[in-house]
Amino acid sequence: MKKLIILLLISLASGSLFAVPVADTRMPDVIVQEATQYILTSLDDRYEEFARHPERLNELVNKDMLPLIDTEYSARLILGRAGRGATPEQISEFAVAMSDNLLNRYAEGLLEIQTDQKVEVLPLKGKNTEKLTRVRTRLTLDTGSQVPIDFAFRKTDLGWKAFDITIEGISYVMTYRNQISPRVMAEGIDKVTADIRAGNIELEE
Repeated sequence: MKKLIILLLISLASGSLFAVPVADTRMPDVIVQEATQYILTSLDDRYEEFARHPERLNELVNKDMLPLIDTEYSARLILGRAGRGATPEQISEFAVAMSDNLLNRYAEGLLEIQTDQKVEVLPLKGKNTEKLTRVRTRLTLDTGSQVPIDFAFRKTDLGWKAFDITIEGISYVMTYRNQISPRVMAEGIDKVTADIRAGNIELEE
């Protein structure tokens, strides 16, 4: 479950890396609601086509999904102190390598999502600011149990973007920081980026 949701976000993020930047005026909860509905509807309508041609699913995501993830900000959080001194170019290369790696590893997993599962976006509550606004969602499984999935957003020049996702209390950023940051400290960001691209680093969820 966890890696499928992460795949959804990374898929959305891959589109933002190459699209022409356009400011998104929607609020974070609306972004989550519309993005989730769009991808699930597309999967439902074109499942057999995507199953035969997975590359078409990637093309649809890259072309039609609005930017959702602040990939470089997430990359900086994942790197933590290990990213100090890295150039903007090194951070960008690391962010792209992370996104590409996760997308390639779990491309088939997106097709395993059951599109009839209900995703409820809860009303915003608590102290929300432009630096951090949390969108809480609940995924109802076939068993009737609910999986809490929360998105952390921040306001950028291009609108609200998500930078972390927490599934059942486990943060995407912290999970990968614990694995990546020590490697970068020991081997350097360029070496770790190259190893991620080559698939030499096995990331765990």
